[in-house]
Amino acid sequence: MFGIGMPELMVIMVVALIVLGPKRLPEIARALGKGLAEFRRATADVNEELRKAQRAIEEEARQAEAAARRAEAAKKAAEASASAPAPAAAVASVPRPASDPPAE
Repeated sequence: MFGIGMPELMVIMVVALIVLGPKRLPEIARALGKGLAEFRRATADVNEELRKAQRAIEEEARQAEAAARRAEAAKKAAEASASAPAPAAAVASVPRPASDPPAE
C-alpha cells in the first residue's frame, strides 16, 4: 500500500493521536472512512461506464468487420460470375464476319 509498512503506519497513527487528540481522532477516522467509501463507489461507477463504452465499441467493430467480410464475399462472387464463360445462346447470336462462309 504505497510502500508504507507497519512501522510507518504506527508512527503516522501516533502523530495523528498527538496532534488531533483522543476525542477528535475517531470522528476524523469515521469521516475519512466515509470519504474513501464514497470515492470507491464513484470510481466503480466510472469503471462500469468505461466497460460499457468498451463493449459498445467492440460490438460496433465486430459489426463493421462482418459487413466488410460480406462486402468482400459479394465482390468475389461478382468477379466469379463476370469471369464465367458466356452461355452458348449468347455466343450464337454474335454476328459473323463477312469473310467467313455461312455454316450449313
